Amino acid sequence: MNDNKEFKPYIPAEKITPEFTVTSIVMGLILAVVFGAANAYLGLRVGMTISASIPAAVISMGVIRVIMKKNSILESNIVQTIGSAGESLAAGAIFTMPALFLWAEEGLCDMPSLIEITLIALCGGVLGVLFMVPLRNALIVKEHATLLYPEGTACAEVLLAGEEGGSNAATVFSGMGFAAVFKFIVDGLKVIPADVAVAFKSFKGEIGMEVYPALLGVGYIVGPKIASYMFVGSLVGWMVIIPLICLFGPDISLYPADAGVTIAQLYADGGASNIWDNYVKYIGAGAIATGGIISLIKSLPLIITTFRDSMKSMKGGQNKGTLRTEQDIPMNVILLGIVAMVFVIWIVPAIPVNLLGAAIIVVFGFFFATVSSRMVGLIGSSNNPVSGMAIATLLIATMAFKASGNTGIDGMTAAIAVGSVICVVAAIAGDTSQDLKTGYLLGATPKKQQIAELLGVVVAALAIGGVLYLLNSAWGYGTADVPAPQATLMKMIVEGIMGGNLPWNLVFIGVFLAVGLEILRVPVMPFAIGLYLPIYLNASIMIGGVVRMLMDGRKKVDQKRKEEQSTNGTLYCAGMIAGEGLVGILLAVLAVFGINLSIADKLNLGNIGGIVLMIIMILSLLKFSLWKKKKA
Repeated sequence: MNDNKEFKPYIPAEKITPEFTVTSIVMGLILAVVFGAANAYLGLRVGMTISASIPAAVISMGVIRVIMKKNSILESNIVQTIGSAGESLAAGAIFTMPALFLWAEEGLCDMPSLIEITLIALCGGVLGVLFMVPLRNALIVKEHATLLYPEGTACAEVLLAGEEGGSNAATVFSGMGFAAVFKFIVDGLKVIPADVAVAFKSFKGEIGMEVYPALLGVGYIVGPKIASYMFVGSLVGWMVIIPLICLFGPDISLYPADAGVTIAQLYADGGASNIWDNYVKYIGAGAIATGGIISLIKSLPLIITTFRDSMKSMKGGQNKGTLRTEQDIPMNVILLGIVAMVFVIWIVPAIPVNLLGAAIIVVFGFFFATVSSRMVGLIGSSNNPVSGMAIATLLIATMAFKASGNTGIDGMTAAIAVGSVICVVAAIAGDTSQDLKTGYLLGATPKKQQIAELLGVVVAALAIGGVLYLLNSAWGYGTADVPAPQATLMKMIVEGIMGGNLPWNLVFIGVFLAVGLEILRVPVMPFAIGLYLPIYLNASIMIGGVVRMLMDGRKKVDQKRKEEQSTNGTLYCAGMIAGEGLVGILLAVLAVFGINLSIADKLNLGNIGGIVLMIIMILSLLKFSLWKKKKA
């Protein structure tokens, strides 16, 4: 059925090479914090994150091979293993935990402490790794030929093409540098407005773009298809729904009903953005929630067979051999770790559940970890329905807390905490699977990779609380700077189930819009995200998608050269996303201390400046992809 017996890794099992070294650990931990913080910032701004495995791999190759003059592919693999753990843990945490800050701002509960955030993230991350270890032999080894793990395989190919490591690393660092400068000009000096907007006053529609390198980079990485679905979602919201609301109901006040403010007044006070914030956002929330549930329902047959097959495969036991490439963390250590996490979840005040409830969280976590591990092998991490799993967990947890009498804010915070643990478990399990696939292809020692993954989880968990606090202190969640789209969505879902004041008519419009799109076989999630987020974000993402489309659509370029240029562009964009995220964190620190670098009052280049800067960003992307000179 598969060819794993004939498979020979790049580094034979008999050969011992540097792997789990001080160099690889230190570099990996630094990148875990860097990419974790950058991805937290990106996810809170635009609702999506990028994989850190390949950028971390090329950076490590650039340092280890070019600067340190060492030739150790397994060291570079440990670096990307640790580094990618930071990004995945951040992704799981930011989709849920900012809801706790939003409730605290509303005066409903106390601010979550740094210790609580760290422990919730740590529990989810450690469980995600530990659950995956017993599955490694079943999924990575026995099904090597059938489970491809696209991102893990791609990362292995990048590491194997290490001769280009120095050049590729320079591309990532260039993206980071240029993005840092662009971000500092826009949000630091503020000589160029962040939004370039055109409002159609008589029509009541609005269109524009945000001049940020990360948005351009995200559009390039996700490609024109996904970018176009997101942009069309925004077009429907801002150029169809908002004008319709203003046309048919200027003198009525549907929501917020308690404020008694008419739609005409809302538009007069804040333009189309006010209508979007009070009406369209809820339609988008209904569409996203429905899209997540639809993706989960569609995946149910695969989820059931996945879990069944994984359990059958595990019955064969783990590899008993003593070969280096067959060594895993011992099973007794794994069981001890899982029991320890159960007690931590039970004891942590932020998760007010009893011992049985903690055990149920672990059972759900193992189920979703197993599903996540296998599904990323089949369809890739980008198609893994983590959002659907998180929404399903929140629905079940909130209803369970409500049925048990744990209602109000206590029940809502408990549900978010449970959802946070499960979300991090699923994200980390998928990432660990991809990393172990990379290691299997290269001939890494699984046990060392698993320990490296745990190290990445620990340092990322320690850092994520500080990042969340910093961004909230600087700008506040739910604002234009950090809208935290997923977290506000999760907050809405929990409040709605607990009987909160949700405009259900608007939510159900989004629900049936999503159902209609699914019937037409239009991907619901990217469209719904476009509807839920401001058009300025998605217009810039669309520009990145168009650049990618034009590059990939060239006729007179051979396929190999085109793929090489596309990869260079992806690396440059990954660098841009990291660079903007890091400067965003730096500006948040300055904002907390009240340091204002703005010179907008002395020099403001207006919309023309924004358009020129966007053109410069595009040219810089082309410089490091399309116009990058081939090495002789």
